[in-house]
Amino acid sequence: MSRLTCQFRPPKKSPETDHPAVSIAQVTEATRAAVGAVTTTTAAVLPVFLTGALAVQISAELGFDPAGLGLVVALYFGISALASLPCGWLVERFGSGPTSRAAVTGAATAMAAVATFAGSYVGLVTILLLSAWCNVLGQLSSNLTLARYVPAARLGLSFGMKQSAIPLATLLSGVAVPAVALTVGWRWAYVMGAGLALAALLVAPRDAEDRVRTPATHGERATAALSVIGIAAGLAAAAANALGIFLVASAVDRGISPGLAGLTLTLGSVVGLVLRLANGWFADRRSGGHIAVVAGSLLLGAGGLALLAVPGVPALVAGTVLGFGLGWAWPGLLQFAVVRLNPSAPAAATSIIQAGVYAGGFIGPLGFGAIATHAGFPAAWLTGAVTMVVAAALMAVGRRMLVAHRAAREVSAAA
Repeated sequence: MSRLTCQFRPPKKSPETDHPAVSIAQVTEATRAAVGAVTTTTAAVLPVFLTGALAVQISAELGFDPAGLGLVVALYFGISALASLPCGWLVERFGSGPTSRAAVTGAATAMAAVATFAGSYVGLVTILLLSAWCNVLGQLSSNLTLARYVPAARLGLSFGMKQSAIPLATLLSGVAVPAVALTVGWRWAYVMGAGLALAALLVAPRDAEDRVRTPATHGERATAALSVIGIAAGLAAAAANALGIFLVASAVDRGISPGLAGLTLTLGSVVGLVLRLANGWFADRRSGGHIAVVAGSLLLGAGGLALLAVPGVPALVAGTVLGFGLGWAWPGLLQFAVVRLNPSAPAAATSIIQAGVYAGGFIGPLGFGAIATHAGFPAAWLTGAVTMVVAAALMAVGRRMLVAHRAAREVSAAA
């Protein structure tokens, strides 16, 4: 067994408690890792979220419509899907320290380039698409950071905190509109974003020299099972991504006021953020079954999407809470489960899952928008619900494959 794999053995339990004993040094190291992971993930994803928040101001100068913005976002995630596996190899090869700093520096460079050189829609698209790797590398390097430095007793919560970086990036982007874009101009918002990203270098992870990275072999990684789970994650992400993009437009189309629709979206975002953290907290108190929890959450989340096809405010609120709280609060829990099952190569293993999530981010909005345009929002929400049910089923299949793979390895090791 490699030295890296040994690091994932839970600490010895103290006689006074059922929880593993964690030293002050471990808590300090885990805190630094969590802060570094959250800041790295936030900085790496900031360029695309900032573009979405500033779309009105940018489009007024560069001349593109909402369809043009949707195309940019779709292509961004499409390229992210293609970059996921190579970035996973890079993180395993060079470690979380250098790759996290590369991701943050790349994101800062991209935002500075947008502020300076984006004089047309084509220029904006080119810069953003060339920076898609920053988001991927930041996500995967953060996964490796948490897997390596956070004790097993706190790992689930740390992944929940890391996934809170996505809502945090959304929040920062939203604040930039009235604070910067409407006062001194949208380009200065990118300049300030670049400055924030560079500041994140101060807390970016730094690998210790004695940390040994030993990539898992093909057999250790259960690539087939992870591929099935990755497909499931892609389908789930394709359905869930529609919540943040189309919820307000769908509600207004059904006769609900824009203000109430916006408040409902805010409610869903808060519920999703809280449950991402709660999923991690509860995961630390379970001995297993995390992927099964994800599958169950997707089933209930599918019910939320189906409710969005029903007219009326009560159905809108209930569907939003279920959709965000269960249908879109699982990424951190799934990444945690995959890391725990693949301790010798956590970045490479989660890169398979992330490839599916990014592919869903590419296909989902395009497919949902097409269905909504030709058949209406109710049909689109019902299609999303069915897609999420299929994702739950595939998640269960992937879990059974992982269990069978682990049993086969145990038999092989005992022989």
